Amino acid sequence: MTLNDMPSPALPPSALSEPDFSDAPQPGWSAWLRFSALWLVLGGLAYPAVTTALGGALFPAQATGSLIRDGGRVVGSALVGQPFRGDRYFIGRPSAAGSGYDPVNASGSNLAVSNPALRERVQAQAQAIAARENIPVTQIPADLLTASGSGLDPHVSPAGAAVQVARVARARGLTDAQVQALVRDHTERGVLGLGQPGVNVLELNLALDRLGR
Repeated sequence: MTLNDMPSPALPPSALSEPDFSDAPQPGWSAWLRFSALWLVLGGLAYPAVTTALGGALFPAQATGSLIRDGGRVVGSALVGQPFRGDRYFIGRPSAAGSGYDPVNASGSNLAVSNPALRERVQAQAQAIAARENIPVTQIPADLLTASGSGLDPHVSPAGAAVQVARVARARGLTDAQVQALVRDHTERGVLGLGQPGVNVLELNLALDRLGR
């Protein structure tokens, strides 16, 4: 007789049926409420408190909005542009956010390139900049004619700042070299040198005001 000829052992009927868990204890409402309360405390209170504390300790300036102070007074944020007027100041990019650089209404113009209203606005802007800076329209950098997606961009390109140097220097009684040095000092290269360089307009204008001229 071989192993294949040997009869298989008979299994009891209970071994062939599915296990019955009907008598197993089920969690009640109190257990689910405790579980929900635990995660509410962890996710809604503990986690935000820890991340806020870490952010404030590791990045104190950024955690409070990258505020810029002048003489102890908050004059703006390094992350949000401001409108400037007059020959003594550098002018930032156009803004479609509300009446201009409005954080509550941050947005772009949402006008397509083919939109006649956009073309008319850019043409009018180009003529105004050419007259203000005494340069041909063809020398105007694109960022001085186009709003950012948020309407809050605080920077202009180095080229956008360069075309304004002569006007600002003349209005303040400075040399072009003095103003160009300030532009270089306030040109940001991005994190780890990545991204396009930009000149923070607010910080640059504050530096000019500190010269007292």
